[in-house]
Amino acid sequence: MTDFATPNLPAIDMVATSAFYQKLGFVEDYVSPGWMILSRGGLQLEFFPYPDLDPATSSFGSCLRVDDLPGLYQACVAAGISQTAVGMPRVHPPQKEASGLTISYMIDPNGSLIRMIQND
Repeated sequence: MTDFATPNLPAIDMVATSAFYQKLGFVEDYVSPGWMILSRGGLQLEFFPYPDLDPATSSFGSCLRVDDLPGLYQACVAAGISQTAVGMPRVHPPQKEASGLTISYMIDPNGSLIRMIQND
């Protein structure tokens, strides 16, 4: 097995968080009252309950490096995620940045910043 890391992110409501990510093509691999693992192809996100989290002040985040950023972005749009500059959840279209990376940014319902980065 190849080494890999899985982001651990907060979920104000585990059921709502699962439903949000399922709209993006994630499936539940494991669910218990204290932990949840979701996957989409080679991507894996793990969530822990944090019912008192204020999503407006959250500093949680993760990078997802993907081979098909346009496809993942379109899944966000198809799921009805707002394409605005404020509010949550929201998603920003992919753009090539000064770093040379093409990145799309999503804020999930828990206030976590998900950077979606196109693999070279």
